Amino acid sequence: MSIFPSNTINIDDVVADSISNINKELPMFREYAYDFIENKFVTIDGRNIVMEGNEALKIWVYKNLKTPRFRYQAYTWNYGHELEGLIGTSLSKAAIESEAKRYIEECLLINPYILSIEDLNINIDGDRVEVGFTINTIYGEVDIVVS
Repeated sequence: MSIFPSNTINIDDVVADSISNINKELPMFREYAYDFIENKFVTIDGRNIVMEGNEALKIWVYKNLKTPRFRYQAYTWNYGHELEGLIGTSLSKAAIESEAKRYIEECLLINPYILSIEDLNINIDGDRVEVGFTINTIYGEVDIVVS
């Protein structure tokens, strides 16, 4: 008699089942339409427009990366980023970029609709930072660039 189970389990099947269960359990992701240039909500006749799916997730990601964590009481402590903590540190540029990547992943992966982040690139030019990456969501892939 062995202590190991006699049936083998294929991990790919477990992951596929898990992802399909996520798709069944989560309602459609919705967010109010947002004008990134004007930095305000989009309205028609005084009414907010509602976006769904990946378009809504783009808005959520943008707003999350523009909001410092713990600053505003309107948001939970899980919302926003901690990138401001890197300003003025004596870390090397490589260390700052590494920490920034970690902070960005932490800030975005709290969303259950986002499955993973790929190709995360950070470009620091003086006081300007540009972040580009691809998020894999339950709806598909989305390329995002935030300055």
